[in-house]
Amino acid sequence: MPEKYYRKTAAIVGALFIIATATSLVGGILLGSALDGPDYIIELPDVENDIMMAAMFETILAISLVGIGALMFPILRKHAEGLGMAYAGIRLVEAIFIIVGTICLLGMLTLGQDYAAGHLDQASSGSIGALLISIRDGAFLFGTLIFLGLGGLTLNYVLYRSMLVPRWLSAWGIIGGVGILIYGTMGLFGTDTASFDATTLLAAPIAVQEMVFASWLIIKGFNTPEEHS
Repeated sequence: MPEKYYRKTAAIVGALFIIATATSLVGGILLGSALDGPDYIIELPDVENDIMMAAMFETILAISLVGIGALMFPILRKHAEGLGMAYAGIRLVEAIFIIVGTICLLGMLTLGQDYAAGHLDQASSGSIGALLISIRDGAFLFGTLIFLGLGGLTLNYVLYRSMLVPRWLSAWGIIGGVGILIYGTMGLFGTDTASFDATTLLAAPIAVQEMVFASWLIIKGFNTPEEHS
């Protein structure tokens, strides 16, 4: 591949990483505590605009993840075709989980609207809402923790072997991938990953590394084969 292709792809991938992080944060801020409390279904129509905006940002997040996987595949496959394909697949599955969570969010909003219109009683809306939020929590646990960790490990392992970026940066990503994978696994066994405590520090290394990695790609780009041959 020509150096120009590497440089352009690196810049786009870096931008997509930043978009993914930004949309994730903004979506969370918009939701705030809207899904907390016993009567959240009933109260969701009061924050309909915030819910719709959060759903839009989550959709952009999912599209960004698919884009990252698709753009990285031709580059990674030159160094490890199987792992390159695995990385693209992991990002796709991660995006699917996020979309499932977004659909559940919109479903909860619809329940609240149906309750406000008198089409559902509180018991029915509450029981269906509990199912939807359980599915959403599970989807985000797998999508934004488990598969994020798997993706981080896969990507940074190939980057470490290929030296497409400095090894200290990819090694950082491997450590971060392990940390978020452990954190997600703890969530599967009952740890509350929605709250902030000492275990949340396990998610910090990959979060910071992805922004440093994104900035590196935008400013420096990938090392070309000639640079690390």
